[in-house]
Amino acid sequence: MATPTIQLDVDGIEVRLSNPDKVYFPELGLRKRDLAGYVLTVGEGILAGLWRRPTTLERWPGGVQEGMKLATRADGRGDAFYQKRAPEKRPDWVDVAEIKFPSGRKAWAVTPSNLATVVWALNLGCLRFHPWPVSAPHVDEVDQLRIDLDPQPGTDFDDVVAAALELRNVMGELGLESFPKTSGGRGIHVFSKVAPASFVDARHAAIAIGRELADRMPDKVTVEWWKETRGARVFVDYNQMARDRLMASPYSIRPVPQARVSAPLAWDEVPNVHPDDFTVVTMLERYRQKGDVWRALYESEPASLTPALDRTGPALRPGSPTCPTRRNTRRCRGSRRESSPVGRPNRTTQIPRRQLLDTGPRARMARRSAALPRADESVRTYWADESQGRIHPTTAACPGGAYQRAAGLRCRCEPRVPEG
Repeated sequence: MATPTIQLDVDGIEVRLSNPDKVYFPELGLRKRDLAGYVLTVGEGILAGLWRRPTTLERWPGGVQEGMKLATRADGRGDAFYQKRAPEKRPDWVDVAEIKFPSGRKAWAVTPSNLATVVWALNLGCLRFHPWPVSAPHVDEVDQLRIDLDPQPGTDFDDVVAAALELRNVMGELGLESFPKTSGGRGIHVFSKVAPASFVDARHAAIAIGRELADRMPDKVTVEWWKETRGARVFVDYNQMARDRLMASPYSIRPVPQARVSAPLAWDEVPNVHPDDFTVVTMLERYRQKGDVWRALYESEPASLTPALDRTGPALRPGSPTCPTRRNTRRCRGSRRESSPVGRPNRTTQIPRRQLLDTGPRARMARRSAALPRADESVRTYWADESQGRIHPTTAACPGGAYQRAAGLRCRCEPRVPEG
């Protein structure tokens, strides 16, 4: 039975909290009003991580119950969902900014500029916030470099800790002051405040840093994109350094029965903690004692990405003779390309001619499953030279002979001789 709506005074703004006694985490008995209290307690820290950043809301309006699942692009059925566009009906004090998705489409996204916005989103069932690494109004200029250390099967949190400590050394040598936090799961996120840069340059820097870390810890760390080639190592997920990616903000609540949170850390804490140490319940006391551990990140001076970018080479820079373009490559006839990330030959999915000509639902589904990813920055970055790490600027074209020699890739297509 729904309980009466209450009004919360959040820094002078009245925020409506509907059904405040609704249970969101049954194992802990946490209700919506308890989560609102958590947000108000860590308010300064959670708002600092979201401040004027375009933010995707991960909404669990039914709470976190056994058997519930998150809707995905592949399967739109679910009890929870991501909301990337700001709701049309929203209070006047909820700020928004126009963003451009990798597909080229534009939309208005929530850009929190007051704690009331965070509580308003919580009332909609938002547990986890996923802010972009940019700030309004400059939504095309990256101002945070983010490195995601993702443990693979066969690894544990101790392996992630070892990788994170060495990552601190790598970034320090490049002039980047780094700040760690738990992901809320088994991984660690490492952030650095940087001077404004393009998404492509930020991604190049993430790849260069990841490769340097993998070179230093080859048995523990990998940048291999394909899961079957990663082994029992920690994966540096450079794919997160792009538009429209999902990386939990500091103090966001992970939708798991334990109600773990993404906890900012000091480096001297990293070897002695575990993700299970940080939940909605335990973070309240920690925050009262320590405050926002990441205050130093927001007060730090932005660093240049130039030293990291200098670690990459010119082999596949646009305009280079070894960098192919659409005019010196040829598409596979009767096939669709799958983008090739770092360190793995391209694969060509062959579609039977009958399915190409057929217009029935099964044929459409087959063509859709083999279709090209959208030609966007997140796909563009998959085309990379194995030794240099520079990004190839095209997506739909098959690599020609020059690119094969430069990156060691294979293709069934007949290559053309590159011009010039």
